[in-house]
Amino acid sequence: MSTTTPKKTVPFTLSAEGTGVAQTLTVGGQNQHVFTADTYPSFGGQDAAPSPLSYALGALTSCNQVTGSIVAGQLGLALGRWTFSVQGDLDPSVIGAGAEGNANFDRVEVTATVETDASEEDFAKLWAETERRCPVTQLFRRSGLDFVSTWSRAPLPAQG
Repeated sequence: MSTTTPKKTVPFTLSAEGTGVAQTLTVGGQNQHVFTADTYPSFGGQDAAPSPLSYALGALTSCNQVTGSIVAGQLGLALGRWTFSVQGDLDPSVIGAGAEGNANFDRVEVTATVETDASEEDFAKLWAETERRCPVTQLFRRSGLDFVSTWSRAPLPAQG
């Protein structure tokens, strides 16, 4: 009789409350973090805090940096500054006017520059493995939107 060890998971918890379209969110865990979300006036908000969609795009860049740092350590690569630019193209007619269609982004484009000592070949491994292992990248890629990602490497600054 074969027994399998259950997969270990890490729970990520969050609670939220709000009125109208504004919310206060609290991340659970040992160190609770509190943040707020709102939206643009065209969607009924006051633009007093980032929109949930901005947080989603920010989660994409942050998760790539966290995952990339883990991967780089395993590959023995030194890293410096990360720079990201991201754009998500959204048709607001579904969320705002109730039109038929997909409420998801139509397209998300990420541009990343990473300071590193990696060779071109090792940088390609870093990029591919980071995107494969990054949970938020996988959420975006598997959602069916047009996902475009371009990474470039920059030299580490001289240590003086």
